[in-house]
Amino acid sequence: MDKSSVIFGNPIAPGIVQKAERQKTAYIKKFGDDTQKEFRLVSRKVDSLEPMGIEQLMVQDTSITVEGDWKQSNLASDPNALVVGNIRMGFGHYRISIAIASAARALGKNPYWFDLHSFKDTTGGKIIAHLNSLYSLGSRLSQKYALFNSLYWEPLNSEGFRKLSYNAADQKITELMATPCKLLPKQVPYVATHVWPAQAAIHSGMERVVNVIPDNWPMALHLSEGAIHCVQSPSAWFGYKMLRGMAGKNIPRFMDPGSLVYTGHYIDHELVANLEQDTAERLKRLATLQPLRILLSVGGAGAQRELYARLIRALLPLEKRGKVAILINVGDHQSVLSGLLSDIPELQAATKYINHWSDTRTFAKQALQNSISGIHLFMHSDIFQAVYTTNILMRASDLLVTKPSELAFYPVPKLLVRRVGGHEAWGAIRSAELGDGTFECSDPREAEIMLKFLVEDYEGLHLMNSCILSANKTGLYSGAYRAVELAGQGGTK
Repeated sequence: MDKSSVIFGNPIAPGIVQKAERQKTAYIKKFGDDTQKEFRLVSRKVDSLEPMGIEQLMVQDTSITVEGDWKQSNLASDPNALVVGNIRMGFGHYRISIAIASAARALGKNPYWFDLHSFKDTTGGKIIAHLNSLYSLGSRLSQKYALFNSLYWEPLNSEGFRKLSYNAADQKITELMATPCKLLPKQVPYVATHVWPAQAAIHSGMERVVNVIPDNWPMALHLSEGAIHCVQSPSAWFGYKMLRGMAGKNIPRFMDPGSLVYTGHYIDHELVANLEQDTAERLKRLATLQPLRILLSVGGAGAQRELYARLIRALLPLEKRGKVAILINVGDHQSVLSGLLSDIPELQAATKYINHWSDTRTFAKQALQNSISGIHLFMHSDIFQAVYTTNILMRASDLLVTKPSELAFYPVPKLLVRRVGGHEAWGAIRSAELGDGTFECSDPREAEIMLKFLVEDYEGLHLMNSCILSANKTGLYSGAYRAVELAGQGGTK
């Protein structure tokens, strides 16, 4: 059934549908059409995420010999399988995927990693790589040029992506991403952490699809009609339910009953299961005046190096006084690492964990039990390690410095700095209202002042930790479990 002409009972103008068809034709001309090609499904263990037992799936041309640690996948014969459909676009969708996989394992499921972006031989993989490069470029330019950000990037990310017309165009394009999904059993529980894998799965005929929506700002971009949609907050539920602002000045028909569920925040099982203990340790460090662990997580597009450099410089005098320990994760961005080392000579003396995953894991484990000091710098070329480093360091950290993306929903005290895209603003609002993070400090000077306040006057950190404990009692951080359960119950509507 065509998903571009009518969206939740709302007819789309013929001109918009025709434009979407032309765009699809243009992509076929540029990237090819793989609907008649023969592919097979192979898999291998993700060693970096070993505790979760994740099998990474790969779509491979049948003319290629299976080599190395790849093997023919046994997904079809696994009664406990759950597929996590995702793409790499920054780090956020991968991080949410890890949370879903972690919750799935805790609930007795075997998680399978299904990244459409990684399927380089498919039409969809090529399209996603093309669009992702444009998005990453836009993110970087938005942080460098204020005029570009205010006149183009912010409006696109808040209002442009909000329209049903945008969803109509995306639905047509994701028809070209459906080929890999046709290799999956139609009844396997499938949780998508980006809308394109959700739409592709629906186009392929999959029957148990859950669409995990990452943002707190309702946008038609994230709609995948036919899937069950999950959101992290009540305000997002009402906004999506009413398709608020998605039809311009018109009042649209609402989303169908049962197609939208408020689950709470998508958080890793390891973080939720140890939340009370980790929070107690944070409060103990405050009470005993131990060095506070400040974790700075540079976003997936590497777009905010200059801002982070400023904040690191502000922390250096405090580190020398033994007031803080500084943990910096630059993900897989070698250029950001090189830039920071050039910008801040003092970082040359930092303890560096560069592509040494076992040492990173050992440090994170020891940090849970022992006092730490100094400056520690992390960079891993492996995407799983790059993303998960922040997760494993988070448990032992006292303050996370991050833009208000997916990390705004995590149960750790947070300093939220300037957003990259207008849609992220509502993640900061959510965190600030819950009390587990600051408001968005959009001005670099304001961010620096807030950072100094939090590490020199513990009143703010005490409040955040108290709010985290209160929110946890309500099950607020259990959204990943609920998304997995929805897929197991049948998913698609």
